[in-house]
Amino acid sequence: MAVLRRGANTALTREIPGLTGLVLGVRWNTGAEKVLADHLVVATILCDDGGRAISDEHFVFFNQLAEPAMSVRQLAEAVGDDAEQVEIHFAAVPPEVRRIFVVLYVNETTGLRRSLGQLREVVVRVLALEDNRELVRSENLAQPLTAETAMSLGEVYRHSGGWKFRVVGEGYQTGIVGLAKDYGVNL
Repeated sequence: MAVLRRGANTALTREIPGLTGLVLGVRWNTGAEKVLADHLVVATILCDDGGRAISDEHFVFFNQLAEPAMSVRQLAEAVGDDAEQVEIHFAAVPPEVRRIFVVLYVNETTGLRRSLGQLREVVVRVLALEDNRELVRSENLAQPLTAETAMSLGEVYRHSGGWKFRVVGEGYQTGIVGLAKDYGVNL
């Protein structure tokens, strides 16, 4: 199992011929901040080559558990130690989808004032769809966070006829609204 730093990538299907899909697992440690843990949301955004959402239906989260082609879906219950998991079936991903981003944000009501800077740890793991074996994981992405309330964790993207994974680790102090704007999602 390799640990990837921000910006690092790996050629998944070149390294593992026959890989049919992935499970992206996100785990976090909030320490004593249990309220924060209850308000963290993992979402997936299916984008074109420019990093813009194909449509609002291609934003997968707790209120929309799959995109129209069912190639990406959020699991109702995570397996193992992950807090949330998303399945990606490569053969079903529509050809116009070039990048699949996994993001994390604080879903807050007025007055809660929580941030990702309160996290002790946040990691995204890449597992083989067939057997849940861990292929790679990100470094701890919580370290530089302060007042951010949303973060792009990583992306799965098409490259030379195959699929790669890259750790992103970009935080947003503007929360899900700022993140959605950057990816072209209407909330």
